[in-house]
Amino acid sequence: MTTITNTALIMFVIALTRRSLCHAFSQQPRIASTTRLLRTALPSTTESPVTVNSRLSRASLPSSLDSRTISENLDVVLSHLTSRRASDETHEAARQISSLNSKRVPLIQKRDEALQTRNNVSASVGKLMAASKGVETEEIALLKKQASDAGEEAAGVETELNEIESEMNVLLASLPNLLDDIVPDGDDDSSNELVSEWGDVNSLPAELGWSSDFAPLWHDDVASNLGGWHADAAVQMSGSRFVSLTGAVARLERAISSYFLDRAIDKGYVEVSPPLVVSRSALEGTSQLPKFEEDLFKIMPESHTCNGQDAFLIPTAEVPLTNMHANQILEEDQLPISYVALTPCFRAEAGSYGRDTRGLIRTHQFYKVELVKITTPQTSDEEHHKLTRHAEECLEELKIPFRKMRLCSGDVGFSAQHCYDLEAWLPSTKEYREISSCSNTGDFQARRMGLRYRPSAVQDDAENAGGKKKKAKKPKPVLCHTINGSGLAVGRTLVAILENYQTEEGDVVVPEVLRPYMGGLEILKKKN
Repeated sequence: MTTITNTALIMFVIALTRRSLCHAFSQQPRIASTTRLLRTALPSTTESPVTVNSRLSRASLPSSLDSRTISENLDVVLSHLTSRRASDETHEAARQISSLNSKRVPLIQKRDEALQTRNNVSASVGKLMAASKGVETEEIALLKKQASDAGEEAAGVETELNEIESEMNVLLASLPNLLDDIVPDGDDDSSNELVSEWGDVNSLPAELGWSSDFAPLWHDDVASNLGGWHADAAVQMSGSRFVSLTGAVARLERAISSYFLDRAIDKGYVEVSPPLVVSRSALEGTSQLPKFEEDLFKIMPESHTCNGQDAFLIPTAEVPLTNMHANQILEEDQLPISYVALTPCFRAEAGSYGRDTRGLIRTHQFYKVELVKITTPQTSDEEHHKLTRHAEECLEELKIPFRKMRLCSGDVGFSAQHCYDLEAWLPSTKEYREISSCSNTGDFQARRMGLRYRPSAVQDDAENAGGKKKKAKKPKPVLCHTINGSGLAVGRTLVAILENYQTEEGDVVVPEVLRPYMGGLEILKKKN
């Protein structure tokens, strides 16, 4: 019988534990294959890295990437970039960081030696000056020159180090997060892993009396029949990918937003009304910049800057919510922090030319209720599943069939180490479409924005010489973990409701949970 290494066994236990945690927050059946969750190649020695899902395990790298981590674990980093289907340029960036870090180490040693020489010589000068009662002898003059030369050498090396540090920071900003070992390998969304399904796509049609030959309409046609769709007017004033909603359709959109907000607050999230304009550094902190600048709406500097920095409209409330604690040190007992916000989101959709040009699926401006959590590393996996479950429950209460997908390595977002997509059923096209994306970024964003917490002090039971217990040592701050997800995208939820709740007569039945937000209205009637 083949012997499994301790590391491989540990990874297997981790995978099973995570599956158990998932089950604790969802009663839906798990369809993911265990063999896909863990594919272990037996190493030739116990020191060889374990291969999981066709890449080297990150088990030995619990934190995100810095220059030292990359330099010491370049093989692991490159295997994750390959798994992400990253470009050759991105691979080369990792190699350059490793090379630069190798140059940096001896330079640091050289600078420190020069500084030590300067300090030692300066101390000798002080003693000789005291002995000579302030008279500068030839020996003292020579030592002063040595101290000056050592200082200049240290300054020159420091300049070289700053240049290397600046170059490494630019390269680091181009590298995506390492992947969680549970993420399956794959090229694109066709390789995403089905985790669970909820609802029967035939239940609502049966309840609403759809006949077998009824062809459900697209959501924009349904909204037009209700008199609430005005795409042409929006395009005329704002350009393509903008829509105006009126009447009952606009009210339904507002009802969806209010329901999602109230539900999140009931689950313990704190509502936030954040700024819709953020700085370049805020977007760098959540990693939309520098890589995705073409997808953002930038404000002309003549109109506004953010403390002297470039200003942008937010692409998601994730940016201002997470940055509320940028460059802060929180206390452990403050965590987890859970925020919720309803905001419009603005996206240029630069890479989406020709895709989803019809309706509300992909627009430049849309409303979204965003959920954000700031946690400790020990609780982030559990909180990720809680947040995802909160989004799932919204769809369940709306009775919209959906499926939960684990994104594969080639489809997962730049900042995410593990991501679930929730996809709602759309009967017009007979397909599931993304309605929420719930990501655990680990400490990837926290490192970029300087978000840390101080672990609770542990009391030392030992006694000092006076017989009193020693004072608890104050632990050093460590990086937080951040989690974000849609709870849910309001526009896409409106799409799902209009399509799933339409009747053959052209009316739309209001889901029960939304009726209190619609003044008790049960049916939106087709306009003649």
